[in-house]
This record gives sequence, structure tokens and C-alpha cells, in this order.
Amino acid sequence: MTEPVAETEPRRLAVFLVDDHAMFRAGVRAELGAHVDVVGEASSVAEAISRIQAVRPDVVLLDVHMPDGGGRAVLETIRRTHPQVLFLALSVSDAAEDVIGLIRAGARGYVTKTISPDELAAAVRRVADGDAVFSPRLAGFVLDAFASRPDVPVADPELDQLTNREREVLRLLARGYAYKEIAKELFISIKTVETHVSNVLRKLQMSNRYELSRWAADRRLV
Repeated sequence: MTEPVAETEPRRLAVFLVDDHAMFRAGVRAELGAHVDVVGEASSVAEAISRIQAVRPDVVLLDVHMPDGGGRAVLETIRRTHPQVLFLALSVSDAAEDVIGLIRAGARGYVTKTISPDELAAAVRRVADGDAVFSPRLAGFVLDAFASRPDVPVADPELDQLTNREREVLRLLARGYAYKEIAKELFISIKTVETHVSNVLRKLQMSNRYELSRWAADRRLV
């Protein structure tokens, strides 16, 4: 008799908290501890940038307003140095300008601090899986803002020259996967991964993985 195959638990995500209120950080850490690994926290822009670069979490929960510059400064700096790190804004503010500013800077979602612990845990997982997440009334701000931008290009000539497989390899590479991990994920050989990366570098006229990661992050491919 064949034994049932046990379901594997999803990988625990590494999450970093950025907020200038210690009591709020403690509450979030306590509520999320059963779902994710909280690998660090910071209360200022400079502290956040330094520690995020050191621990390289999967997702950063980011407050919008802080005394020394705000969450956007953290986001923009980390996206330049570690584009594989994803950001979910967690703020008391539901102002349209705050929401749009963070999303245009590269955040993958925006939720308010009224969110429940279970909903927050689910939002973190969804962002890590590549989804965009918004508190219900905030989604309208984003749709309205981007619908009113005629300057957003429909086609991307550089991206269009890549094959579907090359895009898959590029996306995983930008997320920080090693060649061996990409090969395992896509069920191809390491040599094939190397060939795809070489082709992408040649087509995009870039010289290294770091440039590719930034290029992919700028196009929301990560």
C-alpha cells in the first residue's frame, strides 16, 4: 500500500521591519512570528539601509513617514543595491500621494496599519510570490494614477527581443538565484542557464549580473 505523500510546508520568509515606533514594531514582530522569520528592524532611514543590505530579507515592511526622510529613501537606495529585496508599505497614511509615490518608487504593495495580523501575513506571502497587494480603497488610487499616464509605454523593444525562457532565467537571476538554483527551478542544465544568461547580456548590451538585476527591477520583472 502506497503511503500518502506529505505536503511540504512553504519556506518561511525573511522579513525586515522599518518603522520609527518601537511599540508598533514589537507588536508586528509578535503577530507575524508564527508565520515568518523577522530578521531585523530599524527606526531610521540610515539604520534601515545599512541593516537591510546586511541581512538581505525577502520582504521589507516599510513605514512611509519617518523623521529623517521617510520610507521612499530606503526603498530607492535598496532597489539600486539589492533589487531582489521586495517592499510592502505598511503605514497609517492612506493619502493618495503617499500610495502613488511608494508604488512608483518600486513598492509591490501598500496596506494600512488597520490590517489584521492574518491579512498582513497573507499580504507578505503574496508580495514574495510576485503579486501586488493593496488595502481595498487604496487600489483605486493606483488604478486611477496609472490609467491617467499616457506616457507609460505599452511595448518594450528591449524586453521583446528576449525569448520566454530568457525572461524566466532573467527573473530568477534578478531575485538572487544562483545558476544551480535556476537550473533546478526550470529543469534545465547549468550549462543551458549560462547560455541563456550570455544571450541576455549580449542582447541587452550589458556586462554583468548586477546590471541585469537593476534592469529587471526597473521593469517590475522581479
